[in-house]
Amino acid sequence: MESVTFLLIAVILTALAFDFTNGFHDTANSMATSIATGALSPRVAVAVAGVLNLAGAFLSTEVAKTISGGIIDDTKVSPVMIFAGLIGAILWNLITWLAGLPSSSSHALFGGLIGAVWVGSGGSAVRFDAIMEKIVIPALASPVVACLVALLATYLAYVITRRVSGRTVRRGFRAGQVGSASLVALAHGTNDAQKTMGVITLALISGGVLSHGAGPPWWVVLSAGLAISLGTYAGGWRIIRTMGRGLTDIQAPQGFAAETSATAVILSSSHLGFALSTTQVCTGSILGAGLGRRLAHVRWGVAGRIAVSWLLTLPAAAAVGGTAAWVADRGDGGVALVAGVAVAAATGFYALSRRRPVNPDNVNELPAPTAEGDTVRSAA
Repeated sequence: MESVTFLLIAVILTALAFDFTNGFHDTANSMATSIATGALSPRVAVAVAGVLNLAGAFLSTEVAKTISGGIIDDTKVSPVMIFAGLIGAILWNLITWLAGLPSSSSHALFGGLIGAVWVGSGGSAVRFDAIMEKIVIPALASPVVACLVALLATYLAYVITRRVSGRTVRRGFRAGQVGSASLVALAHGTNDAQKTMGVITLALISGGVLSHGAGPPWWVVLSAGLAISLGTYAGGWRIIRTMGRGLTDIQAPQGFAAETSATAVILSSSHLGFALSTTQVCTGSILGAGLGRRLAHVRWGVAGRIAVSWLLTLPAAAAVGGTAAWVADRGDGGVALVAGVAVAAATGFYALSRRRPVNPDNVNELPAPTAEGDTVRSAA
């Protein structure tokens, strides 16, 4: 019983560590465009996002229930499997953060859990119909919907303000961005913090602490909200640069349109219990904002690399999660080995990031020049 209790504590701490990486990996979702346009200074932006991520964690638990009892059979899950799945998600988050790619932390988590449970309990423990309905279909549809909504919103923003002086337009939309970026941060906390709540709840169920089908206790909601908000405050500057400066040229009206569109899509999905990727939604809305402004530059090479990372996220995290589950299932020594490898890898990624650091002082500098084919003009 003591070893199970110790393992359960280890799983909860690992889940909160993932939540922290989720926070700094996804800070760009809410604040990249506001930082790029100068609506908010970098340090103020991450502070606001952190506070609102915490507040958003208390608004709903529908997504948490989807994860704790929706995509996998909670009667066939052990704490070791959950631990291994989290390791897979954390390592993929760190790899894509180092590369500055806004991949989906949500899909990394889903992939890690699916791979670990599949290896540990077989394919029957994975509910593929729920994965298709709650994860795959929203993953395909949400960035497209967000892109189209942002494209239309951006077009209308420029049409409505075409007779207004440029200075007035910039000032007005920058002020609006403070509100719209805050809404995205709130929506992000509502959606993404719940995923860790769901994982911890699943661990408590598998450890016999909670009954099957139970929702997250209040302390789980609080701890998950705090972890993601602290991660957000740490700032994922490498990804903020990619989304704010690398994908397209962002002006204040575009930033406002992108943030408002993303908020609408994320909050709608949270209400329906769809555990979609806020990263994909926000990236789609930024791309739509780029397409919606005449003569805006869209760097399709960058967009292509982001899309490839999206395609790789689920299988890559599943492969790592499955391997970690196979090793960790060998006993306490296996769990310790997996944990040690993860810590060593995280330390290595951090050391590599210091060679070319990105911080609040240089986050708005353009990334390294891309090939000429990466940049085209919108036909809108």
